[in-house]
Amino acid sequence: MQTPLIAGNWKMHKTLAQARDLVKGIRDAVDGTGGGAPITAAEVLVCPPFHLLFPMAKALAGSRVMLGAQNAHFEPQGAFTGEIAVPMVKETGCTHVIIGHSERRQHFGETGPLLAKKVRAVVAAELTVIYCVGETLDEREGGKTYSVIERQLGEVLAKDVPAERLLVAYEPVWAIGTGRNATPGQAQEVHSLIRSRLSAIYDGRTAGTIRILYGGSVKPGNAADLMSQPGVGGALVGGACLEAADFAAIIRAAVGARSQAR
Repeated sequence: MQTPLIAGNWKMHKTLAQARDLVKGIRDAVDGTGGGAPITAAEVLVCPPFHLLFPMAKALAGSRVMLGAQNAHFEPQGAFTGEIAVPMVKETGCTHVIIGHSERRQHFGETGPLLAKKVRAVVAAELTVIYCVGETLDEREGGKTYSVIERQLGEVLAKDVPAERLLVAYEPVWAIGTGRNATPGQAQEVHSLIRSRLSAIYDGRTAGTIRILYGGSVKPGNAADLMSQPGVGGALVGGACLEAADFAAIIRAAVGARSQAR
């Protein structure tokens, strides 16, 4: 059974002082430095805004908590005002990069061909990519969930993307920041579809090694049910990762769900 990965996407939140407080709380919970038992049965990742990467790398030195970026440009350098290159991200100490988040697609017009370049730039730098896919409410209600997911996977992923450098996050757009979330059954159904498509791209055994995360209003109250579903390999957490106690509760829920599944 895969070790769950719980990733926190901070989006455009937190000043430096707030970030230091948040990371201290997360680190205390995960590493056991706050007095409790360390959490060793899950991998934990935080993805702050770009300006916080260096100070958060320092704050996490020696911790089990990993550092990731929310985005990156596909060119290693150049005249791209406001963008951050993958080598710059790597220099901060990041191990992961989120690519293709629905907000990047929706608000910044990122398309499949662009995301394919970004994914390859990330893995070429020997970083791990978290590639996001998901359908809107109109697409779900129109019965297009499967076709949307298949298109988003097919237009970006291929065998030249190393499986050991890939995670996929299913984030139903209609459940992000809305308070709504997919039922455990709905999440498991789409995760099974993703696993099937990954098997077609790679092979069944290789596809089985790729963790598929669920993202979409994950909270302490629903994390255990979601994480208990077969094929759900972790969570990409939004709003609930901005409070250390909530994020720690989600991590513990994921660990507990895995223990019961065994």
